[in-house]
Amino acid sequence: MGLPMNILIGNAISLIAGLFIIASLIVNDDKRAYKYQIFNAAILVIASFFFESLVGAVIMAIATIRLTMVYKDKFSIRWAIFFLILSTGVGLAVNTLGLVGLIPIVAVIQITICNYAYKDIRWIKLSFIVNEAFYIFYFMLISDYVSTLIQMLTVAIGSVSYVKLVSDRNAMATLQEASSEGA
Repeated sequence: MGLPMNILIGNAISLIAGLFIIASLIVNDDKRAYKYQIFNAAILVIASFFFESLVGAVIMAIATIRLTMVYKDKFSIRWAIFFLILSTGVGLAVNTLGLVGLIPIVAVIQITICNYAYKDIRWIKLSFIVNEAFYIFYFMLISDYVSTLIQMLTVAIGSVSYVKLVSDRNAMATLQEASSEGA
């Protein structure tokens, strides 16, 4: 298969992965969000091979394992450090895309730190949105146009979902405050 066919197949696979990334930002439950993130990362491993991005495939494979650990509540500071070193070292070793190949490495560093640091769904969603912004540029630069559009859509949907979540929580806090004052 030539590069145009690979790009076409890679974009089709990325579309499937994109549905899971969107789902991860719509839900308001951290477990479900991480489950969808796992599916997304695993499917992007496959898509990365069609885009001839070894760094993308490796980073997404490592991300799948890391996200599974987060999902199963096994992600400690030691594991965070391990995955930061592994992702950076292996990512740099297999990077054949020059500066473009550094984008997923930076993105995985950002999300790994956030996976360890944040337990509240508001911060988890916000970290996902920031991470998606990195991938918008990366996917655009490797000709994964479907993922670029899906990431843009995901950032928009995720931002709306985040604002709604924060608004709902603020409204709930106001109601609780008012009911405790009235009691």
